[in-house]
Amino acid sequence: MTEKKRLLIIDDEENMRHMLSVVTSKAGYQVTMAENGEQALAIQKKAPFPFILCDLKMPKMDGLQFLKAIPEDGAKPIVIMMSAYATIDDAVDAMKTGAYDFITKPFKTAEILLALEKAGNHLELQEENTRLKARVKELQASGNFEDIVAHSQKMRSLLQLTEKVARYDTTVLITGESGTGKELIAQGIHQKSERNGKPFIAVNCGSIPENLLESEFFGYVKGAFTGADSDRKGLFEEAESGTLFLDEIGELPLGLQVKLLRVLQEEEIRPVGSVKTKATNVRVITATAKDMEKEVEEGRFREDLFYRLNVITLNLPPLRERKEDIPRLCTHFLAMLNTKMNLSIESISQEAMGVLLSREWKGNIRELKNCLERAAIVAEGREILPSDLSGARSVSSCDEKINEMLGTFSLKQAKKIIEKKLISRALETSNGNKSMAARLLEISYPSLLAKIKEYL
Repeated sequence: MTEKKRLLIIDDEENMRHMLSVVTSKAGYQVTMAENGEQALAIQKKAPFPFILCDLKMPKMDGLQFLKAIPEDGAKPIVIMMSAYATIDDAVDAMKTGAYDFITKPFKTAEILLALEKAGNHLELQEENTRLKARVKELQASGNFEDIVAHSQKMRSLLQLTEKVARYDTTVLITGESGTGKELIAQGIHQKSERNGKPFIAVNCGSIPENLLESEFFGYVKGAFTGADSDRKGLFEEAESGTLFLDEIGELPLGLQVKLLRVLQEEEIRPVGSVKTKATNVRVITATAKDMEKEVEEGRFREDLFYRLNVITLNLPPLRERKEDIPRLCTHFLAMLNTKMNLSIESISQEAMGVLLSREWKGNIRELKNCLERAAIVAEGREILPSDLSGARSVSSCDEKINEMLGTFSLKQAKKIIEKKLISRALETSNGNKSMAARLLEISYPSLLAKIKEYL
């Protein structure tokens, strides 16, 4: 029997214990039984069980008391509570105290087995989440840019510059289209800097309501406004001695731009409602998908703040300009997906890779990752085929359709072919009514007659 199949049954009725033991043992569980909460608690402390079926009403120590007495250290067991005298309040209390599920007696054996099966799936999900969080922490603590897949010359040059920038405590502006990995670069800078043991706080400036931005950035003191029941730290204090990454900095309102500039210049903040300032030691890295020079020119972004943020600029190229990275990105993402989703995709066919290489990827790396995730899920075998890439139409496929329709590179001939097809469609739609067809085509009636004579 595996460790995951160990089950503790707690019930003061011997017949119930026996029935549950027989049913769950046949389903593959290794069962231990207890008559009350006290006895069960002693068993649980000695050899913790991952699954527990527990009666609510018992002498000496009832189900709720047992739940509260379970040691906090170590993995918490999944407890399914049972009762023949349950009320809604009992069920609510049990769930609030930590029960995973609540079953009312009498019940069918299938109901118990289904509850245990759901509990097993829940346990596996918890363990998977724990593994993934550990992996994320491991990657974040690696302090390297090796996790950024970069084979193209453009990206290698950018990462070399980024390595240098990381050593110096200056502001950095990362530009690039949405989905190019700007936050990943910011994390790399933080990990390579002397601040790598301190917090890295990331925030999207466009995701916070404008009326909350100041308090989110700088915090507030008790009584600053209705609902401010206590002092609260802002993002700058949360990131103290570390790095604050402000994504989509172009979305910052002009009023807050003035205050951010002052913080960068004076290295101090003033919480909302406070008359005192606080010194701050934070490295600020910003990112945007906008043309900031145009934003400055059109008065939507302060010129002085732009130059203060723009000490070092790192421009991330879009995926269509670094297509030699696509095969390695695909290998990287498939390895992640196989682990995350318990898949076994081994490769991408040459034809499918051709489709991926020819696509424009307006959503950049994020779009590629989502496309591969869908393909990995729908793939029938261990290899991704072109048919698995629904929605990933290549640029060349569009060209093929145009070539198929026109069959020529001559603009003069192409114009005639298109005009002929549009006239035919208009006449078909209007059921041969030439006046209506002319209106659809937005040309005069005589012009339509002349073209019909020429083309049809």
